[in-house]
Amino acid sequence: MVSPDELLRELGELATSLGPAVRPAGTDELLRSLTETARRLFGAAACSLALLSEDESELLYTIAAGEGADDVTGLRIPTSQGIAGWVVQSGQPIAISDLANDPRFSRELAEQTGYVPQTILAVPVETPQRMLGVISLLDRDARRPGAEQDMAATFAALARRGAAERRLALAVLRDIGEYLERRPPRPR
Repeated sequence: MVSPDELLRELGELATSLGPAVRPAGTDELLRSLTETARRLFGAAACSLALLSEDESELLYTIAAGEGADDVTGLRIPTSQGIAGWVVQSGQPIAISDLANDPRFSRELAEQTGYVPQTILAVPVETPQRMLGVISLLDRDARRPGAEQDMAATFAALARRGAAERRLALAVLRDIGEYLERRPPRPR
C-alpha cells in the first residue's frame, strides 16, 4: 500500500524529473497533458480543469481527460453550483468520498456529462492576485494500493511535509495559475 506521503513524494519527483522533458508546445497541449498526468498519477477515472469566466459568474470546463471528457469540455456552470463552484467560492481544496450524500453535489450537472462520479478531489487554481479556477479528480481507482484511504489523507500529508516542499508545491500551483492567466483568451 502506498502512503499519502509516498504518493506526494513520487508526484514531486516525477514532476521535477519529467516536467521539462515532456513540456507540450501549445497551451491546449499543456493543459491536456496536465489533466491526463494528474488522472493517471492518482488512478482517477477523470480529471478536469474549469476556469472562471471574466466576470467570475461561471466556470468553463476547458480541458478534461478520462470518463465524460468529451461531454464536459466546453460545459459552463454557475459558480454558485456544484463542488467546483464551492471550491472557487471558498478557495479551499476538498475531498469527498460519498458525493451522493453531499448537498453541494449537483447530480443533474454530472448527468449532463454522461458520467456521475462517486468521489471527488478538487483543488483551487489561483495566483496571489486572483482565483482562476479548479482542478478536479473523480473516482480514484479502488484497486490501486492505498485507494481505499480517504482522499483527504493526501491533503493532510501535504500539510505535514517540510516547509521547502510546501513552498515547491505552492510554487508549482502558482506557476500553473500564472501560465493560465498569461495565455491568450479563447475564442467564444
